[in-house]
Amino acid sequence: MTERFLQSDGHLHGVVVACQRADGRWLMIRRSDGVPAPLKVCFPGGALDEGEDQETTLVREMQEELGAVVEPVRCIWHYRWPDRPLTLWGWLAELKSTTLIPSPDEVHEILWLSEAEALRHPDVLPNTDVFLAALRQAVGSAENQG
Repeated sequence: MTERFLQSDGHLHGVVVACQRADGRWLMIRRSDGVPAPLKVCFPGGALDEGEDQETTLVREMQEELGAVVEPVRCIWHYRWPDRPLTLWGWLAELKSTTLIPSPDEVHEILWLSEAEALRHPDVLPNTDVFLAALRQAVGSAENQG
């Protein structure tokens, strides 16, 4: 496993990326068995490398994990774990790719889940519910403004 870059606050900083299909389903993945939290279901994403900003990281991670081209839209969520040195930012992004090619080193399976399916999934990572609530609010407010 590669050494992770810790930010000046001593935390590993990462991004999770939410891309929504026209039918309302969210792009999620089942992690490969060779990464932390093996075979758990989550939104794609990863850690910031030294010198990277969040947008660069999310574009890179989506390319590495899924062969996907995405356009960052906006950050809609932030969570700092109270019991470990990890801080995540959740981003909305527009999926530009029509074909996804999962990297077997990182992704076991690609899933398109409704919010309800993700919330009920037995293998979903903790705090996915909080990110989904932020997504619901962000997407709902965007639809109300449009």
